[in-house]
Amino acid sequence: MTQKLISRFFEPPYAITLEHYSYEAAKKAFVQMRPQAIEAEVKKSNLRGLGGAGFNCAMKWSFVPRNTGKPIYLVVNADEGEPGTFKDKYILTYAPHLLIEGIMIAAFAVGIHKAYVYIRGEYEQPFLNLKCAVEEAYQNGFLGKNILGTQFDLDVVIHRGAGAYICGEETGLLESLEGKKGYPRLKPPFPAIVGLFGCPTVINNVETLSYLPFIIQNGGEWFAALGTEKNGGMRLFSVSGHVERPGVYELPLGIPLRKIIFEYAGGVCGGRKLKAVVPGGLSAAILTADEIDVKMDFDSLRAAGTMGGSGGIIVLDETTCMVEALQVTMRFYAHESCGQCSPCREGTGWIYRILNRIVSHHGRLEDIKNLTDIGMFLGGTTICALADGAQMTFLSYLKKFRREFEAFIQNKEMACQH
Repeated sequence: MTQKLISRFFEPPYAITLEHYSYEAAKKAFVQMRPQAIEAEVKKSNLRGLGGAGFNCAMKWSFVPRNTGKPIYLVVNADEGEPGTFKDKYILTYAPHLLIEGIMIAAFAVGIHKAYVYIRGEYEQPFLNLKCAVEEAYQNGFLGKNILGTQFDLDVVIHRGAGAYICGEETGLLESLEGKKGYPRLKPPFPAIVGLFGCPTVINNVETLSYLPFIIQNGGEWFAALGTEKNGGMRLFSVSGHVERPGVYELPLGIPLRKIIFEYAGGVCGGRKLKAVVPGGLSAAILTADEIDVKMDFDSLRAAGTMGGSGGIIVLDETTCMVEALQVTMRFYAHESCGQCSPCREGTGWIYRILNRIVSHHGRLEDIKNLTDIGMFLGGTTICALADGAQMTFLSYLKKFRREFEAFIQNKEMACQH
């Protein structure tokens, strides 16, 4: 029971069209429940944001003022740009009506009449499937005017991004949605108070909203019991890298990382030894092979010095060169920095250039100290958390694999494979 929540939508017949979807949870929410009751069930469920931050969903809704005279907007963050993460893509592709139903429930609970889905521009088929599903929902009375005869109106607009990682940051997303450059905003004020077009705004991830129908159908306490004390329910883990069975796995929050890798993902390719694991998308601090008995919930991972993030698990085997792996990682951050804040703009680029020199066999041992010093000044100095994510992952590589970096510089070649 705990292994299948929405995974049934990834198996034939897919719930891409209304032929295989009934909106039963939305009918229950709209006809049998009041908005306050919906919010109470979500609070009981301990549902946390599954896009990265892990913030309590019901608490996030509660921050939105309901009496300002301004419209309240719902913004769905479908800009899945975190390397190693592809779970939202599966929902958008195979269960778009599930997301729409979650949008309906959230909107009804908070009093929202317009929702925007900001979808990653590279997601062509997910976009087309969602677009068709939205059109079907309008045609069958689940979106638009007087939904289910309740006099509640809701419109959904799909907005395609242009490929910028920074637009996955919620305020950068809002700027882009308003037609401006995707520069993250200073906070406070937070989007719940001053969000899209200066109005109160709820921003939720695709996966977060897609669990709402199950909470309404089965109750918040049922959902909470599937996970741990403070991390309710299940989540979708994207598993990639050197494993026998890469893919998306829906598992309870709190499941050991070791079990995900060696039972569900089939272990390391070719029987090789495990070397390291990225547990929550590229921004999470890397774990060594000795650290994989950690439980995969937000609090346990934070206590282990890393984070659950977007649930993107990247497995690296014994043949992996950690110097080159870090070079690729920092190339991403240097390229995706929006350039608004100088510590991030200059720091990520500086680190990448030094790593390039090391990888090209022109490194010096003092480079490691210089890299550490630069990395220490990245976090907490910028408007958004891109630099903090870069710092977390970057320093974890240097700390846990320092000898490999030293050997690479001293031996100049092939050092990482020994």
